[in-house]
Amino acid sequence: MTSGGFAYGVDLGWVSQLEKEGYHWVDRSKNKTDPIAEARKSGADSVRLRLFVNPPKVSYWEKKMGETCMLGYCDTDSVIALSRRVSENGMRLMLDFHYSDHFADPQYQDIPDGWKEENADQMADSVFFYTRDTLEQFKQNGLEPEWIQVGNEINPGILLPMGSMKEAPDNLVRFLNRGYDAVREVFPACKVITHLAMLNNIELCEGFLDTFFGKGGKTDIIGLSHYPYWYGKRNYEKPLVYYLERYQDRFGKPVMIVEVGGEQKDPEGTYELLMETLDAVHQVPENKGLGVFYWEPEAAMEVLPDRYPLGASELVEDHTLQYTRALSAYHDYREREKTE
Repeated sequence: MTSGGFAYGVDLGWVSQLEKEGYHWVDRSKNKTDPIAEARKSGADSVRLRLFVNPPKVSYWEKKMGETCMLGYCDTDSVIALSRRVSENGMRLMLDFHYSDHFADPQYQDIPDGWKEENADQMADSVFFYTRDTLEQFKQNGLEPEWIQVGNEINPGILLPMGSMKEAPDNLVRFLNRGYDAVREVFPACKVITHLAMLNNIELCEGFLDTFFGKGGKTDIIGLSHYPYWYGKRNYEKPLVYYLERYQDRFGKPVMIVEVGGEQKDPEGTYELLMETLDAVHQVPENKGLGVFYWEPEAAMEVLPDRYPLGASELVEDHTLQYTRALSAYHDYREREKTE
C-alpha cells in the first residue's frame, strides 16, 4: 500500500450496493473490470468511504421533500469488506464518519435513532465509543486508514440540535474532540480531518473555524467541498487557490479537497475542473495542500433514484458502467508532473 504524498482520491461509497443490484464496470476495451482497480488505472491512489451508525437495511433513504437517494452499504461490516478491496489494490484509505444513520451534510445532521434519548454527556460518550469501537474493528482486520473525517460537511454542527454550531458550540466542539481522541487512541498516526462545505463562503467557513479553534477544537487537516455546479461559479469571487491559501494561513492547518465533482454529461468540462482543482491544491505553499477526492465517480445518474448528476461514469449497456474521460485527469496530471 502506498503511504504519504499528495492524494489523488475517489469516493466509492456506492460500489457495493451497485454491484449487489447487478451493475458492473468495463474498461476502454469493454472488458469487465473492478471499479476500484479501474480508478487506480485512471491515476487514483486513495479511496474515501463513509460510515453510518445504523443505516436502514434497504440502503435507501427518503429525504424531507420525498426524494429518495441511494445510501450505499455503509454499515461497519460492509465498509470493512470494501476497505479490504481498497487495500488489495494498493490504495490508501480515508474513512468518513457521518454520525448519523444516513447522509449528513449542511441540510441534514440527524441524530442516530439509537442516540436520540441521550443528553449531551451521554452523546459525547457515544461519539467516542462508537468511533473507537468501529476503528478497533478495522484494526483487527489489518486495515489502517491514513485519514479519518470526524463528521461530514459539518458547517451547521453535528447531531442537531444537540451539537449545533449556532446554539450549542461548546457541545459541538466537545463531540468533535471526543471523536478526535477516539481516533488517536486506536490509530495514533492517522490524520483527522474537519470537513466543511461551501469553501467559497469565507464568512461561513471562517466563522465556523474561528469558533472551533477558539474553543479548543482539535484537528489535523481542514477538509473542504468544492462544487461549482451546486454553488454557482459566479459565487466564487476569487480563484480556488485564494480560498485554500487563506484558510491554511489563517488557521495553520494543511488543507484538502475531500469532495469535488463536475457534470457527468460534460466529461471534458469535468476533466478541466479536476485539472484546475489539482493545480490549485498543489499551489498551496509549503506543500500544505494535501490532496483531492472526487465524490462518487463510479456512478451514473441513470442508475440512481435521485439522478445525481455529478458522477464520472456512463451507462454504456444494460447494467454496465464505464468511467468517462473525466477521471483520467489524475493520470494525466501525474504524468505532467513527471516531466516538469
